[in-house]
Amino acid sequence: MRSPKTAPPFKLAVLAAAVFAALPAFADIVQTVPEISEQRTQQEPQQQEPQQQEPRKPAEPMQTVQIKGSAAAYDPRRDDTASKVVVSTEEIQRYGDTAITDVFKRIPGVTVGGAGRGGGDVRMRGLGNGYTQILLNGERAPAGFSIDTLSPDVIERIEIVRAASAEFSTQSIAGTINIVLKRAVKTAQREIKLSAAKSADQNSPSGSLQLSDRDGALSYSLSGNFWRGTYDRVSPVEETLVDPAGELRMVRHTRQQDGGRWEGMNLAPRLNWNLGDGDTLTSQTFVNFNRNRYHGYQEIDTELGTPPRFDVRDMYNSNRSLFARTDLNWVKRLGESGKLDAKAGISGMRSDGTWHELDYRAAALGRDATVLSETTETGFSTQGKYSAPWLEDHALSMGWDAGITLRDDARKEDEADLPGYVALDSDEGYEAKVTRVALYAQDEWNLTPRWSVYAGLRWEGIETTSEGDSFATVSQTNSVWSPLAQTLYKLPDSRDQLRLALTRTYKAPSPNNLVPRRFTSTNNSQTEPDRRGNPDLQPELASGIDASYEHYWGDNALLSAAASMRRISGYTRQGLFLENGRWLATPVNDGNAVTRSIELEAKFPLAAVLDDAPGVDLRASVARNWSRVDVVPGPDNRLDQQTPLSATFGADYRSRDGKLSTGASFAFREGGPVRIDVNQTAYQSVRRDLDVYALWKFNPQYQLRVAVSNLLGQDSLGDSAYLDVNGTLRRTSIYPGYAQGRATLEMRF
Repeated sequence: MRSPKTAPPFKLAVLAAAVFAALPAFADIVQTVPEISEQRTQQEPQQQEPQQQEPRKPAEPMQTVQIKGSAAAYDPRRDDTASKVVVSTEEIQRYGDTAITDVFKRIPGVTVGGAGRGGGDVRMRGLGNGYTQILLNGERAPAGFSIDTLSPDVIERIEIVRAASAEFSTQSIAGTINIVLKRAVKTAQREIKLSAAKSADQNSPSGSLQLSDRDGALSYSLSGNFWRGTYDRVSPVEETLVDPAGELRMVRHTRQQDGGRWEGMNLAPRLNWNLGDGDTLTSQTFVNFNRNRYHGYQEIDTELGTPPRFDVRDMYNSNRSLFARTDLNWVKRLGESGKLDAKAGISGMRSDGTWHELDYRAAALGRDATVLSETTETGFSTQGKYSAPWLEDHALSMGWDAGITLRDDARKEDEADLPGYVALDSDEGYEAKVTRVALYAQDEWNLTPRWSVYAGLRWEGIETTSEGDSFATVSQTNSVWSPLAQTLYKLPDSRDQLRLALTRTYKAPSPNNLVPRRFTSTNNSQTEPDRRGNPDLQPELASGIDASYEHYWGDNALLSAAASMRRISGYTRQGLFLENGRWLATPVNDGNAVTRSIELEAKFPLAAVLDDAPGVDLRASVARNWSRVDVVPGPDNRLDQQTPLSATFGADYRSRDGKLSTGASFAFREGGPVRIDVNQTAYQSVRRDLDVYALWKFNPQYQLRVAVSNLLGQDSLGDSAYLDVNGTLRRTSIYPGYAQGRATLEMRF
């Protein structure tokens, strides 16, 4: 990976133009590819005349037989050389979830951070935020978009790509999760879902609509859903300071009361045109709208030691955001063997918010601040892939992935002129431009009927430029070559198979982490520092190896064991410094790290082990993760936020008449201490989620789905500490958990 100081200056946008300029010549070349027939016509032999003299029957018409692969027989996890796990629509909607992150916690090898309230970052291999690449229809979503606002009802499938492939961006040290929106068109489908959910701290009704039909060469679908909800919860916080002799010097108890409401909607219309001769044109649009209102009240009671600057905070916030994207996808058959798949899209995002904070000390108003923020982001992207068999038993594809994103961020803070307090007003903004270009080629070669090899090479360049009122222009250019190789070998005389993958991946710093803007905390301390980006931040680069053994021992029956390792250079951790009397947190590159994982998975129907068993499907998985950061002394010097151990277990039952389906899922996530650097430590609490559901089909048109999530009502704990010569300052937060019941009426017409 080149650093910004040594990389030669170039404009990535010029490369994108060159790609388009090369397309006409590209099309001429592919016309020379030999034709391979996908269909053949077979003539049935004419019937022989019977021995007895009877009137001759009319000749039977010739039958046309189309040779097609069976969709049911194809399993991408078993048959693709490049390892991929596909989560189907049925699995996504099984528990009637309203947040997609609740679906992820049941997927083997995937964990969800946060307090288990329908939010949090999605992780693979237990690695923290940013190491797992999240794609929406094969593209990275904008920085301000949260996948938690995606309803499972608008999703067709989820692809879990454990080892990098050249087709997707290699910003995927832990792996890639590709969320594919509804594409399949079912003739004359009409479906409405009405749902209501309630727990001790929130209420959330929602609804969705699915429409699709076909008219000749044109087909269409429309997926839409809406949601709203209210919440009111208490989250206590405790702060302590213990001196080096073990004496307690400070104790503070904070009562945090949070409440508010949220509402939003998704729309995903899609149009498909069949142009004939295998050519298609598809238009897909996705619109997401969210509005949130929040009120928080915080009282700090100092039992021992010096009270903070402000002991009461009253906070109000309102925010609106709108994200829209539209794509046009053209698929062109080139002869009988080649195919060009090209896509272009535009996107836009707008978010504005108001934050009003009142801070008191000893019942006297000491600070009255209002912050107005507004963010707009526009982008253009294009992707394309040409694929064709070019030699016997080879499947070659090559393509491009380019885009440009412009972001404008404004923030204005006004503080009232109060007695004894100096107002710190600010009016600042910044603009960021991110240009990216990627070119790739990949080939899948069937050496024998049992042995296939995948090889890919991807070059990816990113240029980021930020300009602001309060800092000098920040410009950084990075590029990386990613050679990739995977192989699949199916053992003779068995249904067992082996996989091996070698990858080179990276993690690029986000524009927000590069911009040196400062965000201040109200009661500044080592555990509540100010935050600022680092313009000198460099990408993390990783070399990895993955190996797995898979045993298929019956229909829908699988046992697998997988191991992986990643060596990360330029590891980024959160640095903490004292600057001008205030504590400041900023990301820094600091040394190297190594992470290792072992995953075991089993899933099978009960009938595979017991004769005359009921219709029960079982699944279980366990993942153990280790890591070590070289420059941080032990113990517990693992990667920040990594999950050491996770496990899932589930069972699903379907009655013989198909009217009743029910099941349960248990997800376990281990926490534990982690040492961030010499002075900082953190603790992640253990998480246990038990969910159950039942589905009753009254008739083909009506069915009722009921579910209970977080049945154990488990709380979550967050802890951070700072250790120096003055002692140990510790901050502990508790997030109460409650069981949530949900009922959904599903109607088809």
